[in-house]
Amino acid sequence: MTPAPSTRQPWRFSLAVAIVALLALAICARIIQLQVSDKAFLIKQGDARSLRHLGIPAYRGLITDRYGEPLSVSTPVTTLWADPRQLLGQQTHWPALASALQMPASQLEALLLGNRRKAFVYLHRRLAPEVAEHMLQQVQALGLGGIYAQEESRRFYPAGSMAAHAVGFTNIDNQGSEGIELAYDEVLRGRNGQQRVLKDRRGQLIQDLGVTRLASPGQSLALSLDLRLQYVAHRELHQGIEDNGADAGSVVILDVRTGEILALANQPSYNPNNRSRLNPSLMRNRAVVDVFEPASTLKPFSVAAALESGRWKASDTVHVDTGTLKVGRYTIRDASRTAGETLDMTGILVRSSNVAISKVAFDIGAEKIHDLLQRVGLGQPTGLQFPGEQLGVLPSRQVWRPSETATLAYGYGVSVTAVQLARAYATLANGGVSLPVSLLRRSTAPQGVQVIAADVANSVKDMLVQVVEGPRGIYRAQVRGYRVGGKSGTARKTGARTRGYLDKSYRAMFAGFAPANEPRYVVVVVMDNPRKRGFFGGLVSAPVFSRIMAETLRLNTVAPDRS
Repeated sequence: MTPAPSTRQPWRFSLAVAIVALLALAICARIIQLQVSDKAFLIKQGDARSLRHLGIPAYRGLITDRYGEPLSVSTPVTTLWADPRQLLGQQTHWPALASALQMPASQLEALLLGNRRKAFVYLHRRLAPEVAEHMLQQVQALGLGGIYAQEESRRFYPAGSMAAHAVGFTNIDNQGSEGIELAYDEVLRGRNGQQRVLKDRRGQLIQDLGVTRLASPGQSLALSLDLRLQYVAHRELHQGIEDNGADAGSVVILDVRTGEILALANQPSYNPNNRSRLNPSLMRNRAVVDVFEPASTLKPFSVAAALESGRWKASDTVHVDTGTLKVGRYTIRDASRTAGETLDMTGILVRSSNVAISKVAFDIGAEKIHDLLQRVGLGQPTGLQFPGEQLGVLPSRQVWRPSETATLAYGYGVSVTAVQLARAYATLANGGVSLPVSLLRRSTAPQGVQVIAADVANSVKDMLVQVVEGPRGIYRAQVRGYRVGGKSGTARKTGARTRGYLDKSYRAMFAGFAPANEPRYVVVVVMDNPRKRGFFGGLVSAPVFSRIMAETLRLNTVAPDRS
């Protein structure tokens, strides 16, 4: 008889069930841990491998002249880049790839091999979109991956070299490098946006997850420059340098009533749209960076200090004995033949007598002249906040020696910029009221400061009209239909390697205003080292002043103040 099977389970089966149950519990516990405890960590690790944040470039703000004419605009460009890691296994196709990218095969090979462990390397920066599109089509025809396009923008300067020194330019990364582009970089550049995407391990786009931050475009800037006057200043300065064989020059046109700079021209200049072979010396904005001794253009302020002191009146006279004056071991000389003349204050300016103005300075003391020069802005910041702007030098001494007093009175031992000189003359033309200068357009004139008594400023202003319009005036500075005031200056240049002045090396200047009855504009012309027709400011710079002032008045439809 066969025995019946046992109803009791073998111990092996129980052990197997227990093991399976424990494994199931362990798996469940691990799942719970991953889904609850380590969820944030796993999401972070997954995102690190697939989630990417792409920048959305913000368009740089527009720069215009005072009437909205563009001086600096942003144009779309395309940058091509590569992931060398994806291309290392396709070296047989590199020659064809180099041909598609229009670059030497050796250059492409060196670029990819030199960055073999990197995920990003530039191939071409800032291409025209149509050129980049053609290259990408050629690459796609080869069936190769690892080449990508990135949309960017670059700056274009419609005015070219004409406004280069004022506007400046940006570098290849669209950051301000010179001029207004640098000074107001934070305002112009805006803030880039951000886009979130999913990519696979090869860098291919899987899913666009949307924009996480919108791009904020930069603010636009309206400069005080008038593009019409900028062209006139650029053209006439260039012609003046050609005619006189000068090395360089600067022109500043300033609005007397608002302190706005309407033109800021320098020669030689450069083209900011093509800087492949740019000499850095051409980028120097001479009108705000170069300092020079103003020479006789400073005499009107010495006369103003004398009138302000109360010790001198406009009708008081100085006798010039021999045309020279011995001061210690120095001899002061007049460039014009003033020996034996008796000059009133107007005559001192008309004849530009170093001897006469020195005698006046000895009487009132250098401190009064120094104080007035400081009040009109010499040795002080102009308020432009322009990169590299120089303050010049206005020396201050406890005790002024006679030679120092004399040289201060006729504009030596002091250094200024063209913008500072223009601001000082605008103060005289504005009845002694000083305004801060600006390269940004102003909707209203700022509050001025009375730094010279109005009657003194107006008296000196009338004297400067005689300097140009009088019988022995600087006729080359005259403007048909308008009464003009101004003063020329001629300064010997100092050498970088010498301790004194150079022989036959000069700087010629003219500073003036018009129309004389109610001055609207100040123009300063500085010519560096003229050699062809002479070197005196009244001969070299005055004609350039006349042509620029005539066009400035005409373009702004200022009514003539004389028949």
